[in-house]
Amino acid sequence: MVRDLTNGSVTRQLLAFAFPLFVSNALQAVYNMVDMIIVGQVLGGPGMSAVSIGGDLLHLLTFVSMGFASAGQVIIARNVGAGRMKEVSQTIGTLFSFLLGVSVILSGLCFALRGPILRALNTPNESYSYAMDYLVTCVCGLVFIYGYNIVSAILRGMGDSRRPFVFVGVAAVLNIILDYVFVVIAGMEVFGAALATVLSQGVSFVSSLVYLYIKRESFGFDFRIRSFAIRSQTLRPLVLLGVPMAIQSAAVSFSKVLLISWINLEGVVYSALGGVYNKINTIAAVFSMAFVTAGASMIGQNLGAKKYERVPRIMLTIAVCCTAMYTGFTVLVLLIPDEIFRVFTSDPAVITLAPVLLAPMVMNFYGTATRSFSFALINGSGNTKLNLAIALVDGIVMRIGFAALLCFGLGMGSRGCWFGDAAAGFMPLVIGMAFFISGRWKR
Repeated sequence: MVRDLTNGSVTRQLLAFAFPLFVSNALQAVYNMVDMIIVGQVLGGPGMSAVSIGGDLLHLLTFVSMGFASAGQVIIARNVGAGRMKEVSQTIGTLFSFLLGVSVILSGLCFALRGPILRALNTPNESYSYAMDYLVTCVCGLVFIYGYNIVSAILRGMGDSRRPFVFVGVAAVLNIILDYVFVVIAGMEVFGAALATVLSQGVSFVSSLVYLYIKRESFGFDFRIRSFAIRSQTLRPLVLLGVPMAIQSAAVSFSKVLLISWINLEGVVYSALGGVYNKINTIAAVFSMAFVTAGASMIGQNLGAKKYERVPRIMLTIAVCCTAMYTGFTVLVLLIPDEIFRVFTSDPAVITLAPVLLAPMVMNFYGTATRSFSFALINGSGNTKLNLAIALVDGIVMRIGFAALLCFGLGMGSRGCWFGDAAAGFMPLVIGMAFFISGRWKR
């Protein structure tokens, strides 16, 4: 199950590792997007608004797990590169117990505070009950999301990107089927969409866990109860790296949730548009996420093996691939915008205003492209302080600051929120390149 990423062609290895990640991320984005598409076609603006609000809250909680899972992936990758398999086994056990415990705590808090949360987000009256159904159902299944991220981090840290693709593929197909059955046939509205998401994620987690158990001898983890003990010497580096990475991911997601609350002030139509903007950007980001994850694993293993000369080649390959892909996305969006927007809804009020999203979407595409190789280097090197700096600068200071200035200071309203979000996406490029030029990533 362990794949050596420290020898051979950088380009061939990176593409081979990133492609299954890209497809699995795309499938995951699709099954997250299917909720909005089906609900938007059946219920119109109010349903889209509810899925947008509930979905963004769920993403905020998910990014906490992704931050710690990414930290576990980097630690596993570096131990694999250095041949320390005992430390790999201890990291796996600690990662499981710690993150699943966090998921239970967060589920309880969100359920207890569900009303105040939705009111704080200025949820439109027309979509409030729908948003409540979506939020409550999804937080009850949060443990499945966290569990899947744990298993995927373990496999990817050891150089396996194909199995996570298979598991998320099963979830994507199941979610599409259940969405249609629950929402269109059974008439369960937004609750049906949320239930389809939770059930499909549960199947994905259980199937991936069973696979990991079957292959347990390949990496020395026996799945006995004592193996899940949280070891302080393992938890400490996981927390030191995971907290900044979780804050980094959650800070960006939190800023997006705050921006959604400002957009909601303009009514249910703009709230629905905000959902379309976020979903398109989520789909576009899957390519970048694949290269960040693959690049971080490759850089982590090569740093563990002290093969520093391969790192710049990894970054250059990521930069070229991402820039080419996002240029293609830009051309597509500018050529057929109406066709793209109508995928989500036929609501005439939403379609009429949708062109205001084009300019900030294009900005966001190139911001996503430029930050890909920066995050691969920063995450792969395990620099906790820099991760925290990016979290605060990108997620809080710049994104919220830009959006507040444009939205309220210059009176641009929702358009200001979208432009502020897009502009902040270029900050990781500045920080990442300064880090690379300094050479500190070698230490």
